Amino acid sequence: MAFPLSILDVSPVVSGSSSSQALRNTIDLAKFADGRGYTRYWLAEHHNSPGIASTTPDIMIGQVARETQRMRVGSGGVMLPNHAPLKVAESFKLLEALYPERIDLGIGRAPGTDMRTALALRRSQEALNAENFPEELAELQAFAAGEFPAGHPFRSVTAYPNDVKLPPIWLLGSSDFSSQLAAMLGTGFSFAHHINGAAAVPAMRMYREGFKPSAQFPEPHAILAASVICADTDEEAEVLALSVAYVFFSLQAGRPQSTLLSPDEVKAQRLTGYEREVLQSIRERHIVGSPATVEARLHKLITETQADELMIMTIVHDHAARLHSYDLLAGVFGVGSNEV
Repeated sequence: MAFPLSILDVSPVVSGSSSSQALRNTIDLAKFADGRGYTRYWLAEHHNSPGIASTTPDIMIGQVARETQRMRVGSGGVMLPNHAPLKVAESFKLLEALYPERIDLGIGRAPGTDMRTALALRRSQEALNAENFPEELAELQAFAAGEFPAGHPFRSVTAYPNDVKLPPIWLLGSSDFSSQLAAMLGTGFSFAHHINGAAAVPAMRMYREGFKPSAQFPEPHAILAASVICADTDEEAEVLALSVAYVFFSLQAGRPQSTLLSPDEVKAQRLTGYEREVLQSIRERHIVGSPATVEARLHKLITETQADELMIMTIVHDHAARLHSYDLLAGVFGVGSNEV
């Protein structure tokens, strides 16, 4: 029986290419995934991040949804503290009006960037320091329902188009905070294994055990998001993984790369023995290997976390290798057909 697979995309900008090409690659991958049987395609929000073209998910959601036919398209996610809840409600109601029953609203509480950039986005120190994510989320839901309490300053404000419902809300997280909030509110939940793999099992189980049904989610639905690179052999996959491992290494070392380096460019870097050990430890956070290798690791994670769905992020330098990785994973999990 097929297991649902989805895609998380940051639109990586690779060396020797451009942001425009990265976004065209996103459209190409989305069309491929739609034909291959993937369930949903989510676009990330990152700011001031070298090598990432995905800054504005709502714009790219419209582009991807227009070029695809079947799968759901959404944000992975909108970083709510960076945006006014009314603006988010209106943007996603508009997308829902254009592509009914195909839009997802994934919400995160992290800034998706450094604090200086977050300040530039929010325009005030007060907004930067505010710890009011539950209140902002409640405001978003009130705009969606049109049900502010009497005396609320926004009671007379309507999120348009007002004859369109807000798409399903999914809370994103890498700790138990979002899992508990998602369970309490009865939303979907997606856990970022690639950020905090050690917390995946308790957070996913906490969500399921504490879940309270809602109109949009009568049953819990937990997505496990993971960084995966699949190739025909373990050796090929390990080489491909050098690119994404070096991204995280360079960020950790305080010298971020402007683009995603190729495996050969990574191999050419002059690293000390210690730095190579650090690079290898970072590589181990990602699930890398042949179909048989990644299948074993992913099935173990599915069993441990009780995930309802896998959302795969694959960052490699070569676009054809990226498509091939997703194709191999679809075969491993019995998704779709071999015709694309």
